This record gives sequence, structure tokens and C-alpha cells, in this order.
Amino acid sequence: MASDVKTRTKTSSRRRQPPPLDNYIGDRKPWLNNTRRRSLTGWGFLLPAALLILFMSFIPMAQAFVLSLQTGRGTRLEFADPLWYNYQRLLSDDIFRLTLTNTFIYLIIQVPIMLALALVLANLLNNPKLRFKALWRTAIFLPCAVSLVSYSLVFRTLFANDGFVNDMLMSIGAIGGPINWLGQAETARFVIILGLLWRWTGYNMVFYLAALQNIDHSSIEAARMDGANAFQTFWYVTVPQLKPMIVLTAILSINGTLQMFDESWALTQGGPAHQTMSMAHYLYEVSFQKNPNFGYAAAISYVILMLVAILSFIQMKVGDKRD
Repeated sequence: MASDVKTRTKTSSRRRQPPPLDNYIGDRKPWLNNTRRRSLTGWGFLLPAALLILFMSFIPMAQAFVLSLQTGRGTRLEFADPLWYNYQRLLSDDIFRLTLTNTFIYLIIQVPIMLALALVLANLLNNPKLRFKALWRTAIFLPCAVSLVSYSLVFRTLFANDGFVNDMLMSIGAIGGPINWLGQAETARFVIILGLLWRWTGYNMVFYLAALQNIDHSSIEAARMDGANAFQTFWYVTVPQLKPMIVLTAILSINGTLQMFDESWALTQGGPAHQTMSMAHYLYEVSFQKNPNFGYAAAISYVILMLVAILSFIQMKVGDKRD
């Protein structure tokens, strides 16, 4: 009899024990497991930035596309007839075709030279035996931190008719008289390309220096033991390992050159006769100067966007050589 009472007491006490907390939470909220909780936490951190990008980038892009389908001056805008009138007008705009040519001249000449120089400088400054590496790296990177107004004034002074460049070339007998560097189309484009190289080579060099820190040095040592010289080691061992970074800097440089405004505006004012004007500079002129036409300027901006997208896609496809 006593044993039966003890058994019933134990059974009732077991029944009165609450279920484990994990089972209780799982029964009440089966959807909120650890994986989903981490996912929701991640989205909670990403949501503010995603909303900012949506409202600051994508919505204005959609509004700009709608604006590119409109014609008129100032705020007196109405939809064009046909809707693609502004894009059709671009095909017959001589100034736009000239600015497109100028931009691609800068792109084709300046970007390869700049990336090659940045790659060579990064490889030289990555030498562990080089003294004062921090000084050289800072000196080469510093131009991209210089303000546009300061460096444009320096370049305009250097390449003036009575500037240092003409004086130096005449002193060594390279030229017989002063060259009007900023007054001729070819020489003015050369000055802009030189300014772009001076300002942005160090910026790309920093990317390559960062990538060089992650290269496996055993592969370089193996190439040297196999008898490869410095150039062969650099070209066949180092450069292939830098390909992802080269693709990235190429995309950034192409995008920046297609949207170039500062140098065209500050160095040459687009002259002489629009011969050095970039597409972004022409967009600014159409938007805010000489009978502002926001619809036509929006069409120009979308042409720049399409060029950036197409060239970036080509770069990514060419650079993506996965096995």
C-alpha cells in the first residue's frame, strides 16, 4: 500500500514539472529559430542603408528617366512627341558627339597608362628592402588628396605661355618658341590626360599595394629558384594573382573617366571650342547654362549610365575566367 502511494506521488510530481524552455519556445514560435533570428538581425542592420540607397539613388534614377522623356525649359515641361525625342536629338547633336569622342580619347589613352604605372609603382614600393617606403607611398598617393582648385591652378600656371614648361623646353632647345598648351585641342587634351595621371595613379597604386600583401610569396620564391628574372616573375607570377584587383581598378577608372567633370571644367573650361569638353561637363552646361533643358540633360545622363553599365559588364566578363 505504501509503495503504491509513493509511486502515485512520483508520477504526479513528474506530471506537474513544466516542459523544457526550448520546447515551450519552439511550440509557441516555431518560426523564430536561431537561423531565422540571425537572418532578421542581419536584415535589421542592412535595412537603413538599403532604404537610403533606394531613396537617394534608385528613386532619383527613375525620376531622371521620366524627365529624359520630357521637353521644355525650366519647370515648363511636358512629355515629348515621340517620347524618345531627346535620345533621337543626341544623334544629331555635333557637340555631344564631340564630347563623346573626347571622353573616349581620355579613356583609351589615360586608363591603361595609369593602371600600368600604378601596378609598376606598387610592385617597386612593395620591396621589403626599400628604404623610406612610407615616405614614397605617401608622396605618390598625396596628389589625389589635393583639392581640385589648387592643382588646376598649378597646372594652368605650369602650362601657360610664359610658364615653367615652356621655359624649360626652350632652355634645352626642344622647342623654338612658347607653345599655347591650353589653346590648342591636341595639347589641351594632353594637359588633361597628364593631370588625370598625376592625380589618380597613386590612388590605384594603393589598391595594388593592398592586394600584394595577400600574394603567396612561396610562388615568387619558386619562380626565382626556377631561374625566372625579375620581369618574368612579375609578369607571369605576380600579375595573374592580382587579376581580381586589376579588374576592379579598371572598372572604377573607366567609370570615373566616363563621368569626368572636374578636369574639363577647371583646367580648360571645355575649350577651345568644346574640343576638350567631357560628356559630364556638357551635361552640366545643358542643365544649368545656356537655356537650361533638364529633359535633354537627363537623356545625356542616361547615355553615360548605359556606357558605364556596358563597359563594366564587358570588364567583368573578360576578367572572370573561372575554371
